[in-house]
Amino acid sequence: MAGRTTPTLPAPRTRAAAGRPDALWEMERSLRRRGFAAVAGADEAGRGACAGPLVAAACVLPEGRRGRVPGLADSKLLTAAARERVYAEVVDRAVAWSVVVIPVADLDERGMHVTNLEALRRAVCTLDPGADYVLTDGFAVPGLARPTLAVWKGDRVAACVAAASVLAKVTRDRIMLDLHERWPQYDFAVHKGYTTEAHTAALERFGPCPEHRMRFVNVARALGAHAGRGLPPTGSAGMVDDGSMRPASGEPR
Repeated sequence: MAGRTTPTLPAPRTRAAAGRPDALWEMERSLRRRGFAAVAGADEAGRGACAGPLVAAACVLPEGRRGRVPGLADSKLLTAAARERVYAEVVDRAVAWSVVVIPVADLDERGMHVTNLEALRRAVCTLDPGADYVLTDGFAVPGLARPTLAVWKGDRVAACVAAASVLAKVTRDRIMLDLHERWPQYDFAVHKGYTTEAHTAALERFGPCPEHRMRFVNVARALGAHAGRGLPPTGSAGMVDDGSMRPASGEPR
């Protein structure tokens, strides 16, 4: 059965904007009062990066005090240390959570939009126990066999979406730190695969490595430039990859 979806709606303003300490949990409370006991949030990390995998996550937080994760917020608003602390709390407290990692090869083969939706669907569908209702960040995810709502800036107004954003971000950042050990010349540990001046300069100097997304214009341009100069096309200068790299697993590390 196809999931029931509603159009993207603006984030609730009044109470959240007033700075109420419990505003982040209001959407879930409202849905529970309507009979949806398990409300899941879904979000992804790495959609705009030109290197590294895409990571999607889904999370159902418990009702009541246990669901009030200390320090929970949109992952982009937290420091790396704070995200790690919140990640540990979410994993410990969640009724159910899941993380799906999509390797670069799949992103290049199938395209970002298709793989992004598939990753979010997989994250939601692998929750155990499953969700009664799903909140997604920013845009609808079709194909879920349950009611769904796309919430504008959902990771800032719904606790379960914020929890999913932290799960996805921390998992991806850990992967990028591992990739930095393999290809230190790109400085993945700092920019996590997003396009920065330093990353662009490294691409121009070394060309792309296997963890760069060839569909991105800057990566394709760097690949073409190196091929035109007869240079190795896969960032081999200074590589420390020993050939043991494998696609990241779906389990967070």
